[in-house]
Amino acid sequence: MDKKEIEFISQEGEGLKIEFKESISGIDKEIVAFANSNGGRIFLGIDDRNEIKGIRITNKLKSQIQDIVRNCDPQIKIDLSSKDDSGEPEESENVLIINIPEGKDKPYKCSSGFYLRQGANSQKMNRDEIIEFISGEGKLKFDKSITDIKEYDSKLVSEYLDKAGIKQKTSKDTLFNLGVANKEGFLNNTGILFFTKNPKKFLINAYITCARYKGIEKINVIDRKDFEEDLASQVEQAIEFVKRNTRLEYEIKGLYRKEIPEYPIEAVREAVLNAVMHRDYFETGANVQIDIFDDKLTITNIGGLIKPLTKEKLGKLAVRRNPLIADLFHRIHLVEKMGTGINRIKEECKKHGNVNFKIETNGFFIAIFKLKKIGKTSEKTVGETVGETVGKLLALINENSRITREELSAKTGLTVRGVEWNLAKMKEDGLIRRIGPAKGGHWEVIEK
Repeated sequence: MDKKEIEFISQEGEGLKIEFKESISGIDKEIVAFANSNGGRIFLGIDDRNEIKGIRITNKLKSQIQDIVRNCDPQIKIDLSSKDDSGEPEESENVLIINIPEGKDKPYKCSSGFYLRQGANSQKMNRDEIIEFISGEGKLKFDKSITDIKEYDSKLVSEYLDKAGIKQKTSKDTLFNLGVANKEGFLNNTGILFFTKNPKKFLINAYITCARYKGIEKINVIDRKDFEEDLASQVEQAIEFVKRNTRLEYEIKGLYRKEIPEYPIEAVREAVLNAVMHRDYFETGANVQIDIFDDKLTITNIGGLIKPLTKEKLGKLAVRRNPLIADLFHRIHLVEKMGTGINRIKEECKKHGNVNFKIETNGFFIAIFKLKKIGKTSEKTVGETVGETVGKLLALINENSRITREELSAKTGLTVRGVEWNLAKMKEDGLIRRIGPAKGGHWEVIEK
């Protein structure tokens, strides 16, 4: 770098990747900040007013700088340059350029703490920022963190072993062998999620919320459920919620009838599994949310992409925020371990034909299943196109015309409010009518 280039940089001033220092005093925090960010250069011999003061470049000075980076934790590799592009020394300017690449073993700290480059400044990180940074780098694993809990449900463990094809009696050693407890029997967070009846008792955000809305906005809730059992059960219960709150079309060819769900269920299952495996459980202010509208279904979990993942690399790289959770799902054959989940979702949507799939990542990870045509089945006859929920309600009413809303709720899994909305819609569509008063009357199915 020649004199003109150095003068140009000094006039431009400091920035995200440029720092000026008149001496080596306090240089360690600048080096750490660059290593924790995207790398940068320190120009030693230029003061805070952007004036080139120069510094005497000696082997002693370079040794002092090397000692500084060796004392960082972990050690940082740098490149010292006082030569121009031709290889000639830049002694005329006496500016030493310290090149700091982006670190490969973040986070780095110096004697005064952890620093991160923000704009033209190196800012010291506080406790919460350090935790967030480490989590974002994938260094802090929630799923493997040991707790002070020893309680577990032996029935859940036994059922899991059966699904995994493992012939072994449930014991403390079993949990250790699965990787969900230590030798003393204390569960880690994965053990709590899979093998306790109510993980939310220990982890306040460990549940899935499902909601069905009327229309295309979050205004009128038709049905809503929180699923708080073990993680595998949460996934299956969420899928059942989706099934009973979405349409089911029947395609009849000759003597055979083919069921066509409104959304490709295997793709939805994959997206739900992705959400519970990759969500940021350190963030206690949010949980996995499944929202069903007239025109789309969304699955949201908090936690942006961890490095080195980018939106473009999804489906190409297998990087897991919670590898132990993913491993336990893999053992019971619910997921692959090759980063193919997103591609499988896209393929299932393509085969289905009426659903577009896209992803949004903005601190949250949102999987969006968007219908190409809304209400495809609404004009067909009842026998061919009734949704699964409506079909269940009709069958129950046929069995017992005096069945109550509370009994329908218990038998279908809908909330009472959800039952009432469906009954009102069925009356509006001419499927049923009420004979007599609300109390003491009965339902009648209208034959078509």
